[in-house]
Amino acid sequence: MHAVIATATLHDFERARQGLDQMVPTIAQVPGFVTGYWTRSEDNQGLSMVVFESEDAAQQVAERLRSEGPPDPEAVTIDNVEVREVVKSA
Repeated sequence: MHAVIATATLHDFERARQGLDQMVPTIAQVPGFVTGYWTRSEDNQGLSMVVFESEDAAQQVAERLRSEGPPDPEAVTIDNVEVREVVKSA
């Protein structure tokens, strides 16, 4: 398995959450999707981890996120996107 790890700055949390409401169902339909978590810190830094069965699926989603960006770029700035191998889970 491989995960897409993304960090973001949330400029407007409520609008960012609305963007996730649009984006999450689309990501969940990607072939090979396993699970995903979208989090935020108290200082409005976002961190997400979306796990896929294959590296290819993860790379495709990461590239799409890099090229298209978030649904509402005024509410969220994507700071970094990377793909990592999932070594262990519980």
